[in-house]
Amino acid sequence: MTLGLVFDAALALTVVAIALWMILVRATFSATVGFVAYGMLVALVWVRLGAVDVALTEAAIGGGMMGVMMLVAAKRMRGLGSTLAEASGKIERALAAALCAAVSIILGAVVLSLPDPPPTLAPAAAENLSAFGLGNPVTAVLLGYRALDTLLETIVMLLALVGVWSLTPDPWWGGLPGRGSGSARDEALVLLGRMLPPLGIVVGVHIVWAGADAPGGKFQGATILAAMWILVMAAGLARPPPVGRPGLRILLAAGPALFIAVGLAGVPLAGSFLAFPEPYAKLLIVGLEMVLMLSLAATLALLVVGPPARRMPS
Repeated sequence: MTLGLVFDAALALTVVAIALWMILVRATFSATVGFVAYGMLVALVWVRLGAVDVALTEAAIGGGMMGVMMLVAAKRMRGLGSTLAEASGKIERALAAALCAAVSIILGAVVLSLPDPPPTLAPAAAENLSAFGLGNPVTAVLLGYRALDTLLETIVMLLALVGVWSLTPDPWWGGLPGRGSGSARDEALVLLGRMLPPLGIVVGVHIVWAGADAPGGKFQGATILAAMWILVMAAGLARPPPVGRPGLRILLAAGPALFIAVGLAGVPLAGSFLAFPEPYAKLLIVGLEMVLMLSLAATLALLVVGPPARRMPS
């Protein structure tokens, strides 16, 4: 038995143990901390499987963005834990467990039923990387072969934010995220809100810039930037911007709008919608990813915290 096999076995057992602990623990905050640890370990599992791009996404979203969202929610729900625990009876918990087991069985069956080798666009992308000027086949697939899917994903994110803004009454936002209007400032959260964002911004931008030739990309970088913005707002160091601010609306729409403009430009320049002219393919892809990173980061952050009001503060 090799050292790598021992490590993989220990990692798998730890992931299962933390998943069970999250289900069984009664304290909301403890379960949230376990969820963050679970996301980090799952990212390590993807690294061991050789899927570094997926690992970055899992670390940024599963352990980072979702972790921040759940920590904010757990803090706002502090004091309601016992009430919620009493409200969910044995039947509800049994049904939830049965549903999770059914989903796990279906996913396992789908994975085991895949042909050998499973279908993938990676070889085709690797053979044509020179046409895009990229060294990362994942980025080539997402923007060279699945550009329409990627465009629709960014538009869905924006539409989700518009829906939340449109359907939620202003008083429901509750002011600053993570604490009541009359509560004392959490000094530990303030310290993190001052120290982490500079490092997080550098890491997020680097992941997007390196994504052309190495694992990374706009979604991972945007998630890191959004988590830093949420942290600053949750610490009370900045207020969520009002919905009506023109600069905010331009930032949110800039990524999808530029994506559509580049796609339309591909019709006369490269022969089809969302086609990249070969001499400028890498420049267009990297520039598009940078703008999309900013738009997605703002969209994700505002989906979590929401604006404090629909008018500018006095």
